[in-house]
Amino acid sequence: MKKLLTLAFLVVLTALIVSCATPTPTPVPPTQAPEPTKAPVQPTAAPQPTKAPEPTKAPEPTKTTAPAEPIKIGFFSPLTGPTAADGQSALNAAKLAVKLINDAGGINGRKLELINYDDAGKTDQAASVARKLIESDKVVAAISGAYSGPTRAAAPVFQQAGVVMLSAYAIHPDITKTGDKIFRIGTLATIQGRVGAELVAKNLKAKKVAILTIDNDFGVSLTAGFKEQAAKLGLEIVFEQKYPFGEKDFRPIIEKMKPLNPDAVYATGYFAEAAQLVAQAKDAGFKAQIVGQEGYDSPQFIKLAGANAEGVIITTDLNRDSKEPMTQKFLTEYKKAYNEDADMVGASAFDAVQVLAYALKQGTTTEAIQKAILGLKDFKDCATGPFLYYDASRELVRPVSSQIVKNGKFTFYAEFTDPKLIAP
Repeated sequence: MKKLLTLAFLVVLTALIVSCATPTPTPVPPTQAPEPTKAPVQPTAAPQPTKAPEPTKAPEPTKTTAPAEPIKIGFFSPLTGPTAADGQSALNAAKLAVKLINDAGGINGRKLELINYDDAGKTDQAASVARKLIESDKVVAAISGAYSGPTRAAAPVFQQAGVVMLSAYAIHPDITKTGDKIFRIGTLATIQGRVGAELVAKNLKAKKVAILTIDNDFGVSLTAGFKEQAAKLGLEIVFEQKYPFGEKDFRPIIEKMKPLNPDAVYATGYFAEAAQLVAQAKDAGFKAQIVGQEGYDSPQFIKLAGANAEGVIITTDLNRDSKEPMTQKFLTEYKKAYNEDADMVGASAFDAVQVLAYALKQGTTTEAIQKAILGLKDFKDCATGPFLYYDASRELVRPVSSQIVKNGKFTFYAEFTDPKLIAP
């Protein structure tokens, strides 16, 4: 009975626990239907069509100034044949002048262009080259880096075409007589011969002189100037003879001169002939002072003659001991560029370019070039200067130098500045 009561109690207790644990459900309020969405009072404006973008403008092309055309000048010299050494020296120096000018800004901002040809030392080839420079290359002016023969042949071609030509070192008087377009840089032959006589009579105090003349335009014109001045100075000419270009044997001539005992020998020629002459004179015991001229003015003379060149005196346009800045600049720059010493031929070609550059800065027409050169005064931008002025016959007036070979080098001997002596 007791077990039945316990069981009944457990049943009732369990029921009570279950009823207490079950939550009373919370009444859910009825869900209201959503209010209908009211249409907007103002209708939405339709989007405006997008404007097409403005087309992109192409950038303005960059304006570039085309480089100015170079100013063309012509040049001819012997690069082949027996006179090629002088021709190459002249061309080297002309190129050096053009480089220095262009490195400094050119001619009023324009480059200078050198157009050169080989004349081979021949008159017909020089005339042909002149026509080519004028007709094909259209040069505004030209320079002869050639000897007198080829220069005389080319000069009329330039004159007739109305193109200015400068003779660098060809010194025959007839060159500038060709016409008003032809100018000279080197000292006129008759003036250089005149100075030679002055040197022999007054500097050497000589009384008797022998004359040897290379038989071409160069030699004949120098001797003419020498003889004219010698007569004025009372020099006695005890011997005179011509010899051909390229002569190698002077011994027969030396044997003729020896018994006449001249105090000096005025001998025109180029470095090759001069080297043979001085060597053979020394071998023969011939004591007379040998006086040459610009044809000797080359390192080749000293190289070929060796010790026999010692004491030889020459007249020349190049004073290597000059204090003029451009002279020293030329000598230094030439040595640097070509690894050899410069000569008078090269210096004269250099100066021809310098004078043309000066003139071209005033204008590039023939008339402007002529006017500028004729108006040149006390010009020092040159290797063989100063250039005092050009006379009406287009000959350059300037001091004339002389050099003597000492210790294997050309050095200063004397300078001649008397206007009566150096003016045509």
